[in-house]
Amino acid sequence: MQSVRRKVKCPTCGTMAVWDTANRWRPFCSERCKQLDLGAWSAGQYTIAENHPAEPNDSGAGD
Repeated sequence: MQSVRRKVKCPTCGTMAVWDTANRWRPFCSERCKQLDLGAWSAGQYTIAENHPAEPNDSGAGD
């Protein structure tokens, strides 16, 4: 029986990379892609948008 090696897309370049302990850069395909991703992260290129609840319309009427 042949074992199936799981493959995933490299988050940086999209190349299929083996998801296995033999791939020391997983989920990336190479050290280069891992370093590019780290550089983008450290430069603040990855952000999560905040969702603020809608604030009530404070028109001041009735005061």
